[in-house]
Amino acid sequence: MAILINKDSRIVIQGITGREATMITKHTLDYGTRVLAGVTPGKKGQDVHGVPVYNTVREAVEEHQVNTSLIVVPPAFALDAVLEAVDNGIQVVVVTTENIPQLDILKMLHAARQNGVRIIGPNTVGMINPGDRIKLGSIGGDNPERCFVPGHVGVISRSGGMTAETSWMVKRAGFGVSTSVGIGGDGLIGSSIRDLLELFEQDPNTHAVVTFSEPGTMFEEQAADFLREGGFTKPLISYIAGRFTENMPEGTVFGHAGAMIAGDVGRPSVKARKLREAGAIVVDRYDDMIDVLRSVLSEKAVK
Repeated sequence: MAILINKDSRIVIQGITGREATMITKHTLDYGTRVLAGVTPGKKGQDVHGVPVYNTVREAVEEHQVNTSLIVVPPAFALDAVLEAVDNGIQVVVVTTENIPQLDILKMLHAARQNGVRIIGPNTVGMINPGDRIKLGSIGGDNPERCFVPGHVGVISRSGGMTAETSWMVKRAGFGVSTSVGIGGDGLIGSSIRDLLELFEQDPNTHAVVTFSEPGTMFEEQAADFLREGGFTKPLISYIAGRFTENMPEGTVFGHAGAMIAGDVGRPSVKARKLREAGAIVVDRYDDMIDVLRSVLSEKAVK
C-alpha cells in the first residue's frame, strides 16, 4: 500500500500538450505509470506519446473514469483547471504550477475542501509510489530509480529537489520509501505535513516518516501539535534547513515563497524545539538521518 496514489489510480494530465507536460508525460509513461487521458481545450483528437487528448475533463471522465489529475498549466489557468477537476469528481489533484495568485489559491483550496478533494501543491514537484511504479509530476525526472526504491519510509518535503535527496538518504540507509511527497514551497498549499502524517499513520506499509523542512509557515508546529495529541505514533525523523536565516533581516524570503520568518513564526529553532518536545527525532546534520534511520527501524524490527 501507499498513500494517495496506487495501481488503481486513473490518471489524467491537464495541460498535456504543453512543452513541460509533454516531457513529464514521457517520463511518467517510461516509469510504468498508466496515464489514461490528457486535456487541453481545442486539442481533442490529438495524442501525446499515445495518450489521447480531450477538450474537457468531463470527456476524460466519461471515456476513462479518471479519478486523479496532474495539472501542468500556466498560472493564469490553474484555478480554472482545478475547479474543472473538482467539478467532475476528481479525488486527487496535483498542482505543479508556481506563481499562482494567492487569491486563486484560496479559491481552489476552498473548492477542494468543500468537495472532499485532496490537493497536493501548488508549486510541487509531485509525488511517487515506487512499489506500484506510479509517479505524478516531474519528481524523479527520467531516472526515478536513482533515488526512489520501494520500502516502508514515508517522505514529506517542502523542497522539490530535496524530496529526491531525502529519498536518496533513505536508500543510502538501506531502506526504501512507501510514498514520497513534495508538498510545495508556497505558504498556501493543499496538504500540509500534518495532513500527510495523518495519512501515513493509517498506512500499514509505512513504518516511519522522514521530513525535510525549511524556514517559514507553521507547518512543522502544526505537525508537532498532531504528534503531541497522539495523532501520529510512528517514528518521525525531521531535518530543518536554514538555521542561518534567523540572523537575517526579518521578513526576508529565502528561496520559496513560504520561507519567510516573522517574529517567532517560521524560525527553524522554534520548529526544532517543538518537534523534539512532541517526540520527533530532529537531526542537526542532514547526513545524520542515515544512522538515525538505521537505529530507529532496527529497533522497530526487534519489537
